[in-house]
Amino acid sequence: MKRTLIALLLTVAWAASSTGPVMAMTIVPEGNRNAVQPKIPGASVRRTRAGRTTFDDKYDKIRELLATDKALIGKIKSTAAAYGIDPIHMVGAIVGEHTYNVDAYDRLQSYYVKAAAYAGNAFRFAYDGETIAEFLTHPQFSACEGKSGSYALWNCREGVWEKSFRGKKVDGKAYPDNRFSAVFFQPFYAGQTFGLGQVNPLTAMMLSDMVSRTSGYSKLDENDAAEVYEAIMDPDKSLAYMAANIRRSIDDYKQIADVDISRNPGITSTLYNTGGSAQRAAALKARGGLPEENYYGWLVNDKIAELKSLL
Repeated sequence: MKRTLIALLLTVAWAASSTGPVMAMTIVPEGNRNAVQPKIPGASVRRTRAGRTTFDDKYDKIRELLATDKALIGKIKSTAAAYGIDPIHMVGAIVGEHTYNVDAYDRLQSYYVKAAAYAGNAFRFAYDGETIAEFLTHPQFSACEGKSGSYALWNCREGVWEKSFRGKKVDGKAYPDNRFSAVFFQPFYAGQTFGLGQVNPLTAMMLSDMVSRTSGYSKLDENDAAEVYEAIMDPDKSLAYMAANIRRSIDDYKQIADVDISRNPGITSTLYNTGGSAQRAAALKARGGLPEENYYGWLVNDKIAELKSLL
C-alpha cells in the first residue's frame, strides 16, 4: 500500500511538472522587420546638413576608420569578450552613432575633455544653481534609498524625475519638461553624449557597478563631473561602457520580456540609440510580438555583412 501511494504521488508530481506552463525564450532572428528604413529624425538630418555632408559619407568614413584601425578592432573584440557579447553589437553601435549623431572622432570632443580638466572642481552636474547632490535631497527620492547597485538606483531616480519633477513646479522652483540627463547632466550645453561610444553621463553612472566589476575602473561619483566625463571620453573606458550598455539591454530583454535579442545587432543598436531598455522590455512583454529596429538599427542590419567583415 505504501509503495502504491508513493508511486501515485510521484506520478501526480510528474504530470503536474510536465503539463504546467513553461515560458520559452523567444529568440529574435537576424535581419530587419521593416522592409524599408524607418524615418530618420529631423534633428539628425539638420545636423548632417550643417556639416555639409551626407549619411552615406559619414557611414563610409566610420567604416573606413574601423577597417584601418586594427588596434581599435582588437580592443573592441577583447572588451566584448569580457562582457560576454558578440563584438558586432559594438561595431553596430559605433557605426550608428557616427553615421547619425556625430562625425567620426569629432574634434570637439578633445575640446570638451580639456575644458573638463581645466574646470576641475568648478565643473559640476547642476541645474539653475542647484547641484545634483542638492537636488537628490528632495524627499521624493527617499523611495530610491533602498536600491542596491548603480543601475537600480539611477533608474529609480530617473523615474522620480519623470513622475514628480519633469515640467512641474516643486517647492517654488520650475523644472524643464525635458529628460533628466538633459537637465542635470549637460553642463557644456554641447549635446548629451561624448566619446567614441557617445555615452551619456547618466547612462555611465547607471552602468558604473558593472564596469567597475568587469573592467576594474573606479566607480563613478555624480559629485565629480570631471571624472565622469573623463571616463566616457577616454577611448578604452568608453568601450567598456558601450559593452556594459549592450550587455544590460540584452539582459533586460531576457529577464523582463523572455526575449533574446543577442542575435540581432539592429535591435541592440536601436536600444543603444534610444536607451530605456528596461522600460521598453516591459512594454514589449505587455503587447507581445517581436521588437522592431528604428532607422539607426535598420542601417546596422542592412549593412551587417559589410560590418561583420571588419571583424
